Amino acid sequence: MRRGGLSAGAALAVLAFASGAWAQSDTPPPAPAAAEDGLTETAPVAAAPAPAAAAPAPAPAAGTISDALAAGHLLLEVRARSEFVDQTKTAVLRDNAEAYTVRTRIGWESTDWNGFKGLVEFEDVRHVGPEHFAVNVPGATTPPLNGADKAKYPLVNDPDITELNRAQITWTPNSAVTLVGGRQRILIDDQRFIGNVGWRQDEQTFDAVRADFTVGRLKATYAYVFHVNRIFGQALDWKSDSHLFNVTYAVAEPLRLEGFVYALDFSNSAANSTLTAGGRASGKVWAGLVQLTYDATFANQRDYRGATAPFSLNYYRADLAGTFDIVTLKGDYEVLQGNGTRGFTTPLATTHGFQGWSDAFAAVAGNKTHVDGIRDFNLTLTLKPRFKFKYLYNAEFLARYHDFHAERTGAALATEWDAQIQAAINPKLTAAIKYAGFRREPVVPAGTTLAPPSRTKVWFTLEYKL
Repeated sequence: MRRGGLSAGAALAVLAFASGAWAQSDTPPPAPAAAEDGLTETAPVAAAPAPAAAAPAPAPAAGTISDALAAGHLLLEVRARSEFVDQTKTAVLRDNAEAYTVRTRIGWESTDWNGFKGLVEFEDVRHVGPEHFAVNVPGATTPPLNGADKAKYPLVNDPDITELNRAQITWTPNSAVTLVGGRQRILIDDQRFIGNVGWRQDEQTFDAVRADFTVGRLKATYAYVFHVNRIFGQALDWKSDSHLFNVTYAVAEPLRLEGFVYALDFSNSAANSTLTAGGRASGKVWAGLVQLTYDATFANQRDYRGATAPFSLNYYRADLAGTFDIVTLKGDYEVLQGNGTRGFTTPLATTHGFQGWSDAFAAVAGNKTHVDGIRDFNLTLTLKPRFKFKYLYNAEFLARYHDFHAERTGAALATEWDAQIQAAINPKLTAAIKYAGFRREPVVPAGTTLAPPSRTKVWFTLEYKL
C-alpha cells in the first residue's frame, strides 16, 4: 500500500466548499449517487428500447489531439465516510472498529478526436484520526495488512493507498461498436458477477480490453482481463487470464433475455479460478397502477484451468417487485449451492448488495459464500417521498430483512436487518446513513457449519461529484 498523493485535509476542504458553493443553486436536484458507487440499489431492469428520438446535434470534433485534450473535462469525486463495527468478541478480537476515511478521485477525460477519447484518473484513500480497524482478506489467518496490532479490531477494508485508478482509450468507430483498452471500470448488469466493489473506498478496476456491440435490440460485451486491481492494495491484486462474455436481447418491455460465460483464471488465486455460465430473463409489466418487475437467473459453476479441485455448483435467483407511486416492495429468493467443502462464488462481483450489507458471509475465503451453500430469502421496502427542503431532497428510505439457511442441509444459519436513508444536500453532494445487523444462529444441527459471527455495522457517508 503506497502512501502520499492527495491529502485527507484537502479532500475534506473540497467537501466543505462543495456543500456551501451549490447550496443556493436553483439547479434541479440530481438522483442519488450512481449504483457504481454503492450508495444506491442496483440499476433497474433494462427493457426493450423505445423508438429513437431525434438526437441533438453532436459537438464538433476537436481538430487535433491537443485540441481534444484541452477541450476535455475534469473528473473529481470526494467521498468521506465513518464506519463503526461491533462484532462478537474473541480472545483475539477484543475491540470495536471505528474508521474515518476519505477517498478522492481526480482525473481528466478528453473530448472526441476521430472516434477516440482518452481518460486518466487517480485515486487516493486516507484514514483520518486513529486507525482503529483491520484491513485483510476476509477469512485470512495471516496478520492484518495494516499491522499485526490491528488484529484486535474487526475488518474495515479501506486501506490507505494512492494509485492510478483508470487509464483508458476508447474508440467508437460507429454506432454499433465501442472498444476500450487499458485500466477501466467494468460493470455488468446488477454487478452480481462482474463489478467494481464500489461500496469500498478503493475501487476494483480491471486491466483489460473490452468490446461492446449493438445491433438493434441485441447487445453483446466481450472483455479479456489480464490483471484485477483489487480493493486491498497492489500486493493482493490478481494476475488474470480471464474472459468475460455477455449477450442480451430485448424482445419487448416484458422480456429481456441474457446469456453469459465468465471464464476466470488467476495464477495467484487458484481457488477462485472458475467457469460460470448461465442465463437470465427479466422485464416489467403493468398491473393497473402497479409496475411489476421480475428477474429469474440460473448459472452453473465449475472448476476451470488452475482450480485446486473439481466441483460443479448451481446458482438460482428469482425476484419480483411491485411499485405503486412512492412505494416499492420486493421479494427475492437466491440460492448458492454448497457441497460441504466449498460454495458457489462470485470472485469479481460487487457482493455488498447481496446476502446482506453486513458482508458477514464474506468471512469465508474472501467470497460471500458458505461451504454448505446459502438460501437467502429477503424482503425489501423502499419509499421515495416527494418532500423537498432547501438542503434535503430526492430522499430514499429502504429497509430489508434477510433469512439465511444452508442450501445443502436446510438448517437455519442467520438473519439480518438492513436499513438506509439517503438524500441530496445540493446538486453535487449526497448523504447516506446506513445500518446492518447480522445475527447468526448459535447452534446448528450436526453436519452443518456455523454461519460467521454476529455483527452490527453503521455508516455515515458524504459524497461529492463534480
